[in-house]
Amino acid sequence: ALVHGGPFANIAHGCNSVNATLCAIASGDYVVTEAGFAADLGAEKFLDIKCRSAGLNPSAVVIVATIRALKMHGGVPKTELSTENLAALEKGFENLAVHIENIAKFGLPAVVAINKFVTDTDAEIELLQNLCSKFGARAVLSEGWEKGGLGAESLAQEVVNIVENEKSDFKFLYPLEMTLKEKIETLATQIYRASNVEFSSTAL
Repeated sequence: ALVHGGPFANIAHGCNSVNATLCAIASGDYVVTEAGFAADLGAEKFLDIKCRSAGLNPSAVVIVATIRALKMHGGVPKTELSTENLAALEKGFENLAVHIENIAKFGLPAVVAINKFVTDTDAEIELLQNLCSKFGARAVLSEGWEKGGLGAESLAQEVVNIVENEKSDFKFLYPLEMTLKEKIETLATQIYRASNVEFSSTAL
């Protein structure tokens, strides 16, 4: 594990330093690096800024999700998240679907790591896997919290399978030559799903 970044580096750009990533690439067969704050803020900055500036060419993306969080997105109060609720899970999946779509816009295959809680039911896990499949992403159960390394083995194998057997077509969301106004409009509409962007005279 290589952790390298200045003060508040994760808040500024959601990922560690280029040096840390290059050291990892030189040291291992596969490198998994975090681009925090979801597939909008964190991953977008990692892909459009860090990868471009460092010449990195990622092969795949792992999106971490929990059934509890998706049920909360579906309207379930925090006190009731331990109760099976397939309808809320399906409704809350809309949030995860957007992140899967965002990653696809960069031409990268995605695997969803279902970070398992002891209260997750088999029916909820199966539903989430089916929903992810409809959006072109494989969902794999990650049980590292409960079982340590063995609990994350199937996730690791799926990532390796994607890297070795699926072709990524990595591309940036915008060219550097775009005007600042066009870049803002692209990010706002393509990643954050704004219908349009209005600029005040002061902003212009």
